Amino acid sequence: MLDRITVSPAPHISKAHSTRSIMLDVIIALVPAMVMAVVYFRMQAVMITAACVIACVATEWVCNVIRRKGQSIDDLSAVVTGVILAFSLPPAVPVWLAALGGVFAIAIGKMVFGGLGSNTFNPAMVGRAFLTASFGMLMTTWTVPATIDPAMPAISPANTEAITQATPLGWSKDAIKGKADPQIANRQLSAAATGQVGGCLGETSALALIVGGVYLLVKRTISFHIPAAVLISAAVFAGLGFMFKPEAYMSPVMHLASGSLLFCAFFIATDPVTAPLPAKGMWLFGAGVGALVMLIRMVGEYPEGVMFAILLMNAATPLIDRFCKLVPIGGKANA
Repeated sequence: MLDRITVSPAPHISKAHSTRSIMLDVIIALVPAMVMAVVYFRMQAVMITAACVIACVATEWVCNVIRRKGQSIDDLSAVVTGVILAFSLPPAVPVWLAALGGVFAIAIGKMVFGGLGSNTFNPAMVGRAFLTASFGMLMTTWTVPATIDPAMPAISPANTEAITQATPLGWSKDAIKGKADPQIANRQLSAAATGQVGGCLGETSALALIVGGVYLLVKRTISFHIPAAVLISAAVFAGLGFMFKPEAYMSPVMHLASGSLLFCAFFIATDPVTAPLPAKGMWLFGAGVGALVMLIRMVGEYPEGVMFAILLMNAATPLIDRFCKLVPIGGKANA
């Protein structure tokens, strides 16, 4: 044991990681999803992403000026928040709404807590929750990918034929209610893998998200605990539903490839500020996120539950950290 311990003066840094380098890795990992978003939703993807990023960076700058604190926009955390928020929005939302979400995400979701490292909830999900509560119709209006229709018409939830054609989770929810055949959703696996389905900007292509997630794992920017826990937990619950009632529920593979589950597992749930620190806590946190997502998908009225699952588990993070305390080298101190 002793030959594995290096004795040296502080600071004890084993890898040249900084906040900026971590955020830069996340941005690089999101590039494949961004490319697919532009392929399928054209300039709308660019404008929404730009609006969110600019609004987030500008809001953080203004908040730092008001608080008379040093500027923190160069750590790129506001940029990451803007991109994640943009990728969680429907392609049909107006640019002003995306910018408003960015302002709320940074001002209320981050800066009122004291800035990066002090926020309790994921800022991007706070911004999306605000937009969902305030602009319900706009946040549930989807767009057909350009590869299906170059005109990319907006399709509303009231148009059943359009929803079922565009979103596998829409088919799934209709199947649970006995209004559709779940096999229709199961047959969309290849489309969900490549991204030729409707949905939020960053969630359409499962392959692009997997590529980005693998990059983060290889770079050790994130650990495997939370992504594995989210996906395993979601697969178990989806598998149980499919096993006992296949006439109503989608297959586990289709659930994993659909919606924001992969985006959540690799890019949202792994936020180091709002997730537990101990490995055991990461497993509990990830399992809770996966279970809540599937509970909402399979029982609730919403077809997707990532936003709610993340915010609920963020609230539980302090409790998880309390019960999964890190033990220092050498074991617990004597009483």
